[in-house]
Amino acid sequence: MEPRKISEALSVSPQIAIADVAEIKRLGFRSVICNRPDGEGADQPSFDEIKAEAEAAGLATRYIPIVAGKVRDEDAADFGRALDELPKPVFGYCRTGTRSATLWSLSQASILDTSEILRATKSAGYDMAGVVRRIVNGGKTPTDLADATYDIVIVGGGAAGIAVASSLKTRRSDLEIALIDPADIHYYQPGWTMVGGGIFDASTTAKTMGSLIPKGVTWIKSAVAAFEPGDDAVILDGCRVVKYKRLIVCPGLKLDWHKVDGLVDTLGRNGVTSNYRYDLAPYTWELVRGMREGKAVFTQPPMPIKCAGAPQKAMYLSADHWRRQGVLDQMDIGFYNAGGVLFGVKDYVPALESYVERYGAKLNFFHNLVAIDGPAKKAWFDVIEPEKEVRRISTDFDMIHVCPPQTAPDFIRVSPLADAGGWIDVDQSSLRHKTHTNIWSLGDVMNAPNAKTAAAARMQAPVVAANLIADIEGKSPVAQYDGYGSCPLTVERGKIVLAEFGYGGALKPSFPTWLIDGTKPSRLAWLLKEKLLPPIYWKAMLRGKEWLASPEKVSASRKV
Repeated sequence: MEPRKISEALSVSPQIAIADVAEIKRLGFRSVICNRPDGEGADQPSFDEIKAEAEAAGLATRYIPIVAGKVRDEDAADFGRALDELPKPVFGYCRTGTRSATLWSLSQASILDTSEILRATKSAGYDMAGVVRRIVNGGKTPTDLADATYDIVIVGGGAAGIAVASSLKTRRSDLEIALIDPADIHYYQPGWTMVGGGIFDASTTAKTMGSLIPKGVTWIKSAVAAFEPGDDAVILDGCRVVKYKRLIVCPGLKLDWHKVDGLVDTLGRNGVTSNYRYDLAPYTWELVRGMREGKAVFTQPPMPIKCAGAPQKAMYLSADHWRRQGVLDQMDIGFYNAGGVLFGVKDYVPALESYVERYGAKLNFFHNLVAIDGPAKKAWFDVIEPEKEVRRISTDFDMIHVCPPQTAPDFIRVSPLADAGGWIDVDQSSLRHKTHTNIWSLGDVMNAPNAKTAAAARMQAPVVAANLIADIEGKSPVAQYDGYGSCPLTVERGKIVLAEFGYGGALKPSFPTWLIDGTKPSRLAWLLKEKLLPPIYWKAMLRGKEWLASPEKVSASRKV
């Protein structure tokens, strides 16, 4: 017997024996549902035998036999009613537990989000990919006909999605491409640090999605519910089916605000802010301008995260403002980092440490924010140092800038495209899916060991476009991604440490060192960030103009 918990109300298991009933009782279950028809296996006890033993132990029972592979809509409805009526928690079983898990999934389809259902069943060890369309359709059997079919479907209309759509159209204008994204507004997220520092106005970082989608690309304004790579299909909310010849997945990542207890309840109030959200970045600047003394806390969660330098950029720009206002010596600044280093590429650390010292900031490594009480102005951290017991500490604050924990989106984590960590599983060079050869991924959602930045997406888009076109033409991958990412570290107003690096922390400077030495603070790098990068983003990257982003060709010695 292997009870696997799916919800508080239900655990499921492969076939049980009569002797297992006593253990089921001991574990606290109050009811048993059998979903395996009698006589299916030679060593299978009948339901009547199980029922007699269960009722003798004071357990309620229900028999809903299901022929393997033939779960009807009516069966799911019966299971849902039984789950409602029977005393809980309920123990369900069949030959492997799959039929019981399937019945639960379909019975909950009109109650729970699809991602919740898939996450619950996956954690119990059951893959519901085969019935995902039915789940999305409220538990009912949907039609197998596609609502639309395209040469290429792109999931996600952020920096990566629009850039790769434009790069594809630049190469092959005849391609029928659909881009799926429910958002009305597209954001230039790298600009939010500058909004929080009082340099950019928030409105300059937002444009309508419709104004950016390339001409000739169909915009499907909907959310994706699930993937069926075996049928070359994407399932949308409402159970619409979009089929593709080739698929590109780039929906970004999820900011998991709820993972920090109390955070959602106080964001934007009580001195709690974050430059990771469009509407909160102006509040960061409001707090910084208003502070003349007190304690300012800046946090960074465990990796991976979007733009790993952003949490400390907020600290540097804030401290620089207080320095310019002559109140820096009245400020107590603390940087609480879940990791063990200031920055992951050692070449840039000396310059950053000099600014930490200049601003009198205290570095607290291995400190992960776990809870916050806004009205009380208090935050709690788990200190997880190597080879030491985890301990919890607290600190008060007058202002706290929070970088939220980050994960792959829910619908990605539970999909058949994800690796064990929940990220899209790609070859780190070609960016092609390791299993499904007509699928590519780029941007924050894929699992290549690179920095998750817009600059990385700018370099990835031409690689994916070139390799996908090569695939259409029957060729092997022609371009390779070297892990390039860039993080312009705004260490003060008017100076930036321009970090540019690839896989393994290898330095990848775009300019000669006599022009911009990325390991040192530079005014020219600031000019690049403030004046040049926004128009490059809007007018080049998102328009398929690959300035300083031409894809690197696959070398003869490199097998992709």
